[in-house]
Amino acid sequence: MMKRSTLTLLGSLSAVLALVSPLHAEVAWWNTTWTQRAPITIDTGADAAALTDAAGDATVLVRLSDAGIFASAREDGSDLRFIAADGKTVLPHQIESYDNLLNEGFIWVKLPGVKPSAKETVYLYFGNPDAAMPAAAKSTDAYDADTSLVYHFAGRGIAPADSTANANNAETAAATAEGSLIGNGLRLLGAAPVSIPNTATLEWKAGQTLTISTWIKPGALQDNAVIASRADGKSSFRLLLDQGIPVVQLDTVRSQPAAPIAAATWNHLVLVADGKSLKLFLNGALYNSIDGALPALTTPLTLGGLATEAPGTSPYAGEIDEFSISKIARSAGWIKLAAINQGPSDAAPRTLSLGALEGGGAKEQSKFMEHLSLFSDIAGNMMFDGWIAIGICSIMIIVGWTVAIRKFLYLNSIEKGTKVFLHQWKSLSTDLTALKPEDTENVSSLGGQVDPSNQGLIEKSPLYHIYQIGSEEIRHRLDKDNNRVQGLSGRSIQAIRASLDAGLVHESHRLSDGLVYLTISIAGGPYVGLLGTVVGVMITFAIIARSGEVNVNSIAPGIASALLATVVGLVVAIPALFIYSYLNGRIKNSLGLMQVFIDEFVAKMAEFYRPAIETESPGGSSH
Repeated sequence: MMKRSTLTLLGSLSAVLALVSPLHAEVAWWNTTWTQRAPITIDTGADAAALTDAAGDATVLVRLSDAGIFASAREDGSDLRFIAADGKTVLPHQIESYDNLLNEGFIWVKLPGVKPSAKETVYLYFGNPDAAMPAAAKSTDAYDADTSLVYHFAGRGIAPADSTANANNAETAAATAEGSLIGNGLRLLGAAPVSIPNTATLEWKAGQTLTISTWIKPGALQDNAVIASRADGKSSFRLLLDQGIPVVQLDTVRSQPAAPIAAATWNHLVLVADGKSLKLFLNGALYNSIDGALPALTTPLTLGGLATEAPGTSPYAGEIDEFSISKIARSAGWIKLAAINQGPSDAAPRTLSLGALEGGGAKEQSKFMEHLSLFSDIAGNMMFDGWIAIGICSIMIIVGWTVAIRKFLYLNSIEKGTKVFLHQWKSLSTDLTALKPEDTENVSSLGGQVDPSNQGLIEKSPLYHIYQIGSEEIRHRLDKDNNRVQGLSGRSIQAIRASLDAGLVHESHRLSDGLVYLTISIAGGPYVGLLGTVVGVMITFAIIARSGEVNVNSIAPGIASALLATVVGLVVAIPALFIYSYLNGRIKNSLGLMQVFIDEFVAKMAEFYRPAIETESPGGSSH
């Protein structure tokens, strides 16, 4: 019996988990004025970007080529919105280019806290026909405050424009490389370089941290081709490509040569200054380094170099794309993510992949699901003590529903058996003497009237059990008379009735068995939930008192999560109350039917087994 109950309990738990899991997997629709969305998965695991350390806040590239998006979104892509995995947070984005004729788009999206060996899903929403739709965040917010400059080189034949809020625009126009690595790029022909004037956000202080990131595609291998440089008298910095070997030069100190890159191929080159050394990363991996710190420089920064810049150098001839400067030393995870995500390798589509389109108007998220998603947010702020209360309530739900289901099935089976039994009893009760109490099989089959196929069903009926008790008592009383006179005294009838009433009590216990778990759920669920709420509120106020932060944002999450315990307690008690009332009503009906049957059985017994007539002898004694 214990093993059977355990299996039933586990089965109920599995059913509950199966119902709950899809609800947690479903992400609420962010805004119903946007009719469609597409999930975007960012994978930093071993099969994709293979990050081993955190990238932190990173701006990733989303390449769009799905015709369904361009067919439903606005012509300029102004209705594109990127929403975080929580279904609420709007992620800043910047459109580098968007062509709904060629079905090609390059969008930069800011992701907070990118972790290694993890998967995260964000959502691209589009298809908003409302002309007065809410405006997107500023495009410059797609880059963090530590980013000093970003050049996409998206313009044609103009000076490169800074895509950050710092407005560090170049002074000189440059040739455009159509169809570069990411949209348009910069083409340097070995003549005039691109000059970037000094500003407060580009000024270098001695020993400061710095990150320069860019993509290069040399047209040919040159001696000491200057990719980027900055010099002031004896203090100088140069990023070179010497016969395909990336080199960093600080004043007269150069990094050691390593394996060269090939001409006419795209490579990701990153310089990181951490205040103690300058490190070069090639395609996401550490390439070489030199000891030393950046000098203080306030002169313009040049891309491509000058022919007369320094003895032995030459202007870089080739393409450059996605040139950026940060005033911090970016992590190795940030560098590798940029190299994989932006690059042409086969790991790029595995690192950031676009899923199937969802929605289309007919599949807009219901208000119910939107409200349901709030419970997920509330649960995320739940404290340990609240989870204890919810755990206890969950056990009550599982045990209570297991008992309720088993009791429901049991009542159904006995009611079916009772219906068949009463049909047969109606015929038998017209002549109870047709039973042969000494014949057990005759009694069990109600005088041979029961179809063998219905025997098992009838035996489940409590009326049948009481009938069996009464028949056994009749047999026992008649066997006491050696002459087997077919009669029962009034005292015997009263004794038999007492046995039938005892049988009624046993059947009542069997019918009510397990209902105590429902009463515990009804009475205990709200109190357990209330205890979790009170403790949660108490801890929330204690935390607020310790931190000194008194505002809605600091109070609301803790109070909401604490109240969730009371909600769960009521969810335990309310269904249990209804179920208990329903089952108790059916049990009372069964007990009433048994009482009526006992009265009828005793009446029939008294009628068909009348006591023998007592005669008085002539001497006055009775026989």
